[in-house]
Amino acid sequence: MTSLSRSVLNPFLALALAPFLFLMGCSPNPSLPHDRLGRLDFNRLAVQANLPLFWVADANANGAVDPDEVASLRFYPEEGHWTEGAEFSADFERAYGQLVALAASPDSTGLTPEEAERRRLVRADLDHGIPTLVASDLGTLDPGTRAFAAHILTAADMIDTIFEQMTGAEALLTKVPDDSASRSLFRRNWGPACLAPRTQDNPACSAIPGSPQPVFDIYPASLQAQEDFCAKLEALPNAEDLLDPFVVVRGGAGSYHAVPYTEEYADLCGVIASELRAAADALVDPGEDALRAYLRAAAKAFNDNDWEPADEAWSKMTARNSKWYLRIAPDEVYWEPCAQKAGFHVTFARINTDSLKWEDRILPVRQEMENSLAALIGTPYQAREVSFHLPDFIDIVINAGDDREAFGATIGQSLPNWGPVANEGRGRTVAMSNLYTDPDSLRIQHEQVLSLFTSDALAFYADSPEPGLLATILHEATHNFGPAHEYRYKGKTDTEAFGGALSSTMEELKAQTGGLWFTGWLAAREIISQDLARQTYLDSMRWAMDHISRGMYSGSGRSKPYSQLAAIQVGFLMDEGALEFGRETLAANGTDAGAFTLHFDRFPAAIEKLMAQVGQIKATGDRAGAEALIARYVDSDAVPQKLIAERILRQPKANFVYAVTE
Repeated sequence: MTSLSRSVLNPFLALALAPFLFLMGCSPNPSLPHDRLGRLDFNRLAVQANLPLFWVADANANGAVDPDEVASLRFYPEEGHWTEGAEFSADFERAYGQLVALAASPDSTGLTPEEAERRRLVRADLDHGIPTLVASDLGTLDPGTRAFAAHILTAADMIDTIFEQMTGAEALLTKVPDDSASRSLFRRNWGPACLAPRTQDNPACSAIPGSPQPVFDIYPASLQAQEDFCAKLEALPNAEDLLDPFVVVRGGAGSYHAVPYTEEYADLCGVIASELRAAADALVDPGEDALRAYLRAAAKAFNDNDWEPADEAWSKMTARNSKWYLRIAPDEVYWEPCAQKAGFHVTFARINTDSLKWEDRILPVRQEMENSLAALIGTPYQAREVSFHLPDFIDIVINAGDDREAFGATIGQSLPNWGPVANEGRGRTVAMSNLYTDPDSLRIQHEQVLSLFTSDALAFYADSPEPGLLATILHEATHNFGPAHEYRYKGKTDTEAFGGALSSTMEELKAQTGGLWFTGWLAAREIISQDLARQTYLDSMRWAMDHISRGMYSGSGRSKPYSQLAAIQVGFLMDEGALEFGRETLAANGTDAGAFTLHFDRFPAAIEKLMAQVGQIKATGDRAGAEALIARYVDSDAVPQKLIAERILRQPKANFVYAVTE
């Protein structure tokens, strides 16, 4: 506790008056004691107040926030200057008074009942996220590397601006009322819609009164106003050009045409290109030739919309020739209603060399893994030569654009999705090794396991990241095995055979099921232990339950690929007896009736059966087979989705926030 916070004449009077002084527009007493809020409430209320402020930990266990315990967050409308030397700043004291005021009672003076209810729902949506810090200290780097990082951070801000425009959020920004919670939700959720499982289906829950729906900038508004507009777009004669992942669609009925991203967003893309070239020039480390080559190739792509040369340069970066991981490009498609257009994003991270031990263990059997999977799937799929990198472990510095989600974060990724690098198996895969490893996340995961599984499962619960990382490694590796995006059956890719949304679900189902199948495959060959395999099965089932709790569809009716694959996996394993659900069975916490028993001895055969079925569906473009899985496990009560959601949603979901010391 600082001397400033101790110099309080009447702390009780100061506390009593602070909310009223704040609401009247006066600064609260700067000597207000700093022990009025616990850490979790402090961080929760800071989100409601839209303040870039985070209490990292009560390091000295004194029950009060201290100047060396706070961080200033990125990706907020303003910067936070919370300390001056070893003391809190006046800005912090004002912010603390604001949080105390919010804790006492949110102001509803003069609001209509409808507006008061809307704001209550907004706060509920925000509160379902637990702010979870990703902190990085770049201040000790050499000057050239610090300058490189600064240019990347600036480019990331520009990526945010493009993505905000693409989602239609930018066009609605002026409609957000001037209350901090609504502005915070709009910022966090990339638009006005509530995204928490308990609020996403409530039409009154929105950052904007009246709940307007964003109009995605990538398609004409008139087209989006039509029912089933994605299917209509796919049926147009020039659909192949219009559905290119790196173009927007412009024009009107009968004259729709494609415009390249770098032409439509030319000004912002030009700034990003300049920042990437400046980053390459600043990076003088002689060991970073591969990174410099990628920076310059990516800069060119942001000028000419030709992403393949950048992919080539990027694929040559490895955990052995660079200390950094950077991907700045348009890639994934899950963010938009048709699941066709690549969203701009930035993943900026440090390489964690712990991944090299897994590379040394799995690389020697990489081709054997592809051959085994091909034999399981059967005709018409045939094994091909694979040469992709195994997942690098990366410690995230920041995520921007499509990478930064309201709840959770991508924990593994295989890129690119298109082009020669993807087709020839030369892409890169990564596992984000510093996410969900904080004490709050570990506590929540443990409580989820206790509430859903029987006590027998606890013998294989590992309070460590290794099982989750192994699952991520194998999930991402499986994206490169078997029939993937560029595989064609009777001339059609999976996107053409299934449509955008269903193809995304089936590809992720293939990857997640393949990850489980290869877990048993590795254990059978004693490359990993049977105990680690069972720990990975349990961790993957907890992961699946978490995604089931998020609902199968968004509030706007868009399919959620991970939720749907999770329901299919859990339901299939139940049908095969590997997972047994008993409505009267007691969970490991000793209080919840209704729990899952894991029969680990049945897992390998059940997973193999599912993998063969999913592989055949992918290999033959069997849309009817894919839809049958959706009908059986997603759109039915075969899986106790409501019970799972009730247990999981007792705990908030991680909302990752970022602090970078430069």
